[in-house]
Amino acid sequence: MRSQRLSLLCLSQMPPSPPRFGAQARMHGLWTALARHHDVTTVALADAEFDLEECRSAMGRYSQEVVLLPNPRGRDGAVKRGLQLRSLASLHSFERHRVEVHGLQQTLDRLLRSRPFDVVTVEFPYLAHLSVRQAPADAPPPAMVVDAHEIAHDMVRQFARSSRSLGRALYASLNWRKLRREELAAFRTADGIAVCSVADQERLLRHVPSARTVVVPNAADVERYRPRPEDPAPDGRTVVFFGLLSTLPNIDGIRWFVRDVWPRIARERPDARLKILGKGAPPEVQGLAGPGIEVVGFVEDLRPHLAAAAAIAVPLRLGGGTRLKIVEAMAMARPIVSTTLGAEGIEAIPGRDLLIADDPHGFAAAVVRLLQDPAAGARIGGAARRLSEERYSWTGAAAEMERLFQRVLEGRRT
Repeated sequence: MRSQRLSLLCLSQMPPSPPRFGAQARMHGLWTALARHHDVTTVALADAEFDLEECRSAMGRYSQEVVLLPNPRGRDGAVKRGLQLRSLASLHSFERHRVEVHGLQQTLDRLLRSRPFDVVTVEFPYLAHLSVRQAPADAPPPAMVVDAHEIAHDMVRQFARSSRSLGRALYASLNWRKLRREELAAFRTADGIAVCSVADQERLLRHVPSARTVVVPNAADVERYRPRPEDPAPDGRTVVFFGLLSTLPNIDGIRWFVRDVWPRIARERPDARLKILGKGAPPEVQGLAGPGIEVVGFVEDLRPHLAAAAAIAVPLRLGGGTRLKIVEAMAMARPIVSTTLGAEGIEAIPGRDLLIADDPHGFAAAVVRLLQDPAAGARIGGAARRLSEERYSWTGAAAEMERLFQRVLEGRRT
């Protein structure tokens, strides 16, 4: 594959760079690695929260051309509620309405007709309905690959079944069916699909048995995320939860942890403290702050915070894919306590590479064990670091994506 330099177009609903949360980290890591051997053009929508020049500069480090289109629909508050109401009266999902941006198709028409591309990779399924199989008159159209990130409709379905809010549950129960129809149409249309885990691959193939899929796991920049001499030592009492705090799995997970798990930890270790890191914390997460619990919000550099933690908590009960928070913490040699679902897709051995618990009592006991026994935490963290180096680098993940490109292009030639 490396003997053939490909022309690749990345189409995304958000700027891949700079990486500030999980989805961005996956895109940034993969495209940075792919650009070492291929020519990359990036087209992305940008919500109001993004600094266009900062994104353009960061994406320009691996893209030969960057096109950013402001997304006026990418706002919370009244704009979001209006789109939700519109989707209720529509056959399309909220997610589709959110990315229907004037000028995006015209931008793709111009790019695709001006020069040939080998592959167009659509990040998430939400933009896969756009016309991307276009080329100059003397060239074949590009293949279309979807990087699924997760099985989106399944995550919304999980939320519909678990939400304590009747209104939100009813809305999600309507929306996930629309999203399933759109997502499965994207998978059926794609020439190839990258999934984050074997579990997601199995879910997808149950719906679309003929799909050409490859597992491209989430990973970490193992050179950046590594123990450093200048980092603070673990303090023996801090537990860290980190991630994009506006997402349903993270909101549900941290609320469950604070409500059902943390009181048990605090009884055993009154000096323990919990730090909640990440951007976009809604009021229900901000309201979790209290004695021993700090909602820090976004931090520019996670590494010192992870290094100082005695334990990393991944108390997720919803979602799919693989958790970037786990592989980044593994790369930093930090001991992790996760639910089974939170560690889904990670080829880790419980007890050696991380600890697994699914009920409040077991989760609290595992965290307390790490607080009480620093040597056990160091041993588990060291094993996690070795696993990240062996299996979860972006170079290795990009090689899997390249293999998918090769299969897709060879399949079109036969």
